[in-house]
Amino acid sequence: MSRSSRLAILALLAGAGGCSDRSSSGPTAPPDAPAVRVLPVTPGRGGNPAAERAAQERLARRVALALANADFRAYVKQSLDRSTVVEHKLHLQRWLRSADRRALRALAGASREAEAAVDADVATAPALEFYLPVPGHRAAWRGGEDILVATEREDHEAPVAFDTRGRRHLLSPDSPPATPVLAVVPVETNFDAAPVANMYPGPEEGGGGGGGSPPPTNPTGLYMTYSHFVQDFEGWLKGSPEFEIHVMGQAGASDSLTSYQCAGEHAASAYAFDQNELDWSGSVLLFTQGQLNSYKLSHPGQSVRIVAIEDDDGACQIRLDGDRFKTFQNTLQNAYPNVTGGKDSVSGIARIFRRANALQRILKAAYSFITSQDDLIGNAIEDKVVNEFHANANWIVRGENNVTNGWLKLEMR
Repeated sequence: MSRSSRLAILALLAGAGGCSDRSSSGPTAPPDAPAVRVLPVTPGRGGNPAAERAAQERLARRVALALANADFRAYVKQSLDRSTVVEHKLHLQRWLRSADRRALRALAGASREAEAAVDADVATAPALEFYLPVPGHRAAWRGGEDILVATEREDHEAPVAFDTRGRRHLLSPDSPPATPVLAVVPVETNFDAAPVANMYPGPEEGGGGGGGSPPPTNPTGLYMTYSHFVQDFEGWLKGSPEFEIHVMGQAGASDSLTSYQCAGEHAASAYAFDQNELDWSGSVLLFTQGQLNSYKLSHPGQSVRIVAIEDDDGACQIRLDGDRFKTFQNTLQNAYPNVTGGKDSVSGIARIFRRANALQRILKAAYSFITSQDDLIGNAIEDKVVNEFHANANWIVRGENNVTNGWLKLEMR
């Protein structure tokens, strides 16, 4: 067995062990109703970022070289067109090793390397997805030689691109070129799962909410009907943004926060909304009245936080640096003591969602060691608290350093 194969197996075993440890410390839920999920680190991550980046770039160059062949281009085009995943994405490592490793063999042949060398980089690189992230490029490319293959590790860094002769180029991080670009980037999509199910937490976490059954049609609860963000928090090579709104509250009896419910593109049922522009309007459920009641019963005197993120690493799975998140929350707490959360209450005969004390500021199960993290957009605070007002909105999303990153319309229905 080669040294690279042994390392890959050890990484997989370590990842499996990490999954067990983290699962035991995460939010609990009834067996048929998973809490907001926190996935283990994908193979290749958390080990040697420089080696992973180098392997990722080598794979992108090999794909570009292979695209000089018309038959391979046709195979790539056909594979992308047949993908049923959002934006016609494919999981690169799985695709390379599928169909009798046809694509992997093509990469090895184009770069005049042994298949084992390509396979070693497949194991070393982080989990990668590839697709045409720019809609205009997807529409324009017909499988011709007018194609670049680009890769990047983090949002907004200058993408490294290769043409079909293997020549290296640096692209603008702000706007795509006219030539269609095939992206080879770390996975943002959960290729193993259907849309995320509703995430009623278990009784020990303050939930219950129907014991795992989906919410009824148009349930009473907290809704968002409008959102605006000042930027998309997503580089063009990463495709459309994946905005998510998390209802976060006390984890058990600890001083930590955990996510009780996620609303986003891949959430299920009434919690699903897909915002691909800076503005969105509609109606999406954030938390049912049953969830609110159950949380208050299990956590007397505690309120929830409404936190917006742009997801970079798996739907409805928060991956943020713990120290960074704590510093962010401490800044908001110092600026607006005890009113950075929210709770439902009755005003006259109407039920409203208003500012409230939120004590917890530490993120449970944070991933300080992950190099690719979600973008923390901010914590929603009632507009009267920050003294900032926008049409059609009543909560202001304050991000790091207490800057305004957006605004929302929240209401009880």
